[in-house]
Amino acid sequence: MWKVRLLALMMTAMALPALAQSPTELNPTPPATVPAATGPEAPATTAPAAGPASLSKADVDTWLDGYMPYALQTGDIAGAVVVVVKDGQVLTQRGFGYADVKEKKPVDPAGTLFRPGSISKLFTWTAVMQQVQAGKLDLDRDVNDYLDYKIPPAFGKPITLRHIMTHTPGFEETAKYLLLSDPKLAKPLGEAMKRWVPTRIYAPGQIPAYSNYGASMAGYIVERVSGEPFAQYVKNHIFTPLGMAHSTFEQPLPADLAPGMSKGYQLGSKDPEPFEIIDMSPAGALSATGADMAQFMIAHLSQGGKLLDPAIANQMYANANVPYPGLPAMGLGFYHEDRNGHRIVAHGGDTDVFHSDLHLYLDDGVGLFMSFNSAGREAAAHVLREHLFVDFTDRYFPQAKPDLPTAATAKEHAQVMAGHYVSSRGSETNFMRLFSLLGEAQVAANEDGTITVSSLVNAAKVPKRWREVGPFLWQDGEGKERLAAVVKDGRVVMFSIGAYAPIIEFVPAPGNLNAGWIMPVAAVALGVLTLTALSWPVVALVRRRYRHNPGITGRALVLHRATRAAAWAVLVFVLGWGIMLSVINQGVDALDGRLDIWMRLMQLVLLAALAGTVAAIWNAYDIGSRGGRRWGTLWAVLLALSLAFMVWLAIDVKLLTWTLNF
Repeated sequence: MWKVRLLALMMTAMALPALAQSPTELNPTPPATVPAATGPEAPATTAPAAGPASLSKADVDTWLDGYMPYALQTGDIAGAVVVVVKDGQVLTQRGFGYADVKEKKPVDPAGTLFRPGSISKLFTWTAVMQQVQAGKLDLDRDVNDYLDYKIPPAFGKPITLRHIMTHTPGFEETAKYLLLSDPKLAKPLGEAMKRWVPTRIYAPGQIPAYSNYGASMAGYIVERVSGEPFAQYVKNHIFTPLGMAHSTFEQPLPADLAPGMSKGYQLGSKDPEPFEIIDMSPAGALSATGADMAQFMIAHLSQGGKLLDPAIANQMYANANVPYPGLPAMGLGFYHEDRNGHRIVAHGGDTDVFHSDLHLYLDDGVGLFMSFNSAGREAAAHVLREHLFVDFTDRYFPQAKPDLPTAATAKEHAQVMAGHYVSSRGSETNFMRLFSLLGEAQVAANEDGTITVSSLVNAAKVPKRWREVGPFLWQDGEGKERLAAVVKDGRVVMFSIGAYAPIIEFVPAPGNLNAGWIMPVAAVALGVLTLTALSWPVVALVRRRYRHNPGITGRALVLHRATRAAAWAVLVFVLGWGIMLSVINQGVDALDGRLDIWMRLMQLVLLAALAGTVAAIWNAYDIGSRGGRRWGTLWAVLLALSLAFMVWLAIDVKLLTWTLNF
C-alpha cells in the first residue's frame, strides 16, 4: 500500500477531483453514533413521491443524515462539513463528526475552519480576473512582463496567464517545500517562487498538466500589480466584500481564528497531524469555514456577485480549452464537470490530511461544498467526496442514461489504445520522474472489444471495462463516466476521463520509461545482484572453512572484488531509496530539505556502483579472454549487464542530478 499512498500524495496534493471509485459500503444508511449535525434551520418542504427529489433543506438534511455518519465511521474519518446553496441563499450547512476527536469537539459549519487545499486557487483566479477587470493584467501577455524574475525561454513561445489558468504553461511537477510542518521554513511568496523555476516540458497550450507553481505565480503577479501582499489582497477584495470573516490565507493562523481550526488526521482513530504550511500559498493555503465558502459560491453563482462584473465572471465559466470533444472542458481556473445535461464548474483540493470539493451548477443556481478533515482508511475521503457529488447530482438532477450501441471500430481502436501511459503531471529533470515509472497505467485491449486501464478500477479494485460508443470515445459499464483519446496519424497523443480531462492527461510512455519491459528486467537484474552479493561472503567462508584457494590473484582478484562490491552498492542504493520513499509516504512535509543529505549520500553510492559497473564489464571481458569456464563467463556477463541496467535506470529516472530541486 505504501506505493499507492505515496503516488496519491505526490500527484494529487492540493489538486484533483477524487480519482477513486465509490465502494458500495458508503451507500446511504441509517445514522450511527456520531455527534448530531449542526447548522441553521430553514423552512422545510416535502420531496415529491416520484421523479427527482425536491432540492429542499428537509430532503437534503434527511439524505445527508442517512449518508454521512456511517460513511465517516466506515472510512475512519474524524469529521466533515457539507454546504448546499440555492438561488442566492444557504439551503443547508451541516457539520458531521469531530473537529477535535480527543476533546470531542463537534464540527460547526459556521465556526470550524477547514483547509480546502487547491480550492484556494479559485480565489487566486478570481483575484487575477479582478485585475483583468481593472485593466492591470492582460491574459494573453507574456508573464515575464509582470515578474521580477524571468521564466526561461522554451519552445519559442511565452507563457501567458491564459495558459496558467488552463493549466497549459507546460511546467513539470514540483514537490519540494510543497507542504511544511515547520513554520520557520516558510518563505515570503516572492522568495518561494524564486527558489526554483521548474522546467517547461510541454509547449504552452499543448497538453494540460496541473501546476501548483503556475497558480502560485499567478498569485504573485496579483501581489505585484496590486501592491498588496497576496493574503491581504484576498482579505480586502474577496473576504471582506463577501463577509467571509472566518477565512484567511495567513499561515500560521491569526490569533482570532486559530481556536476554530479543525485538527487534521490521516485516520480519525489516530493522533492529529501538525498544521500544514503551504509555502506557495496561492495554490492551496486557504483556511475557511463551510459557511464562508457558501458566500463564495453564492457570489460566483450570481455571475461574480460583488467580486466581478458578469462579463468577466462568465469568462471564467466558459470553455477556454477543450482537450477532448466528448469530455468536459477547462474554463479559466474552474474546470467543468458537466453531468446529466447540466453545466457544472468545479475545483477539488487536497492537502495531506484535508480533502475537499466545490461544485457550481451554473444554470440551476446551486452550489455544493464539502470538506473532510481526514484522509481516512484506504483514502476513504477521496472515495466519499466523489460518491457524494455523483449521488447528489443523480438525486436532484437525474437524467436517464442512453443505451448507446458499441461502435463498429471498437476492436480496432482498442488495439490502437493498448500500451503504457504516464501522467502529464510529472517531472523530467528530478527524482520525481521515478513516480511516473511507478505509477504507470497500462491499457489492455480485451477480446470483446472493450479496453481496461489498470489505474481506473471499480469498487472491487478491478479495472473497469470501457466500451467504445463513438470514435475514440468510451463509456464505463455504469454509464457514469467517459474516456476519450486524441489520436493523430494512427497513434495516441493522450487520453483521459471526464473527472480530470481538463487538467491531467495520460500520455504514451517513452521507451526509456516504459514499465512493460523495465520492471521485469529490473526484477531479473536485482535477482542477479542479490545472489551475487549474498554469495560473496558465503563462498568466502566456505573456502576458508575448507582451506580452498581458487588461485585468483592480481588484477583478476581486484576485478572480482570490485564487481561484488558494486552489487552490494546497488542493493544499498535501492534499499536507501526505499527507506526515503517510506519516509515521504508518512507525509509530504518530509520534502522540506531534511532528506537532501541522504539523497546526496545515495548519489555517492550510485557513483560507486557506476565505477563498479566499469569493473564488472572489464571483469567479464577478462574472464572471457582467458577462456574461463562457460558458466563462470556467462555469470560474469550477466552480472555486468545487470549492473549496467540498474545504473542506467537510476540515472534515467534522475536519481543522479547536479541539483536537488524538485
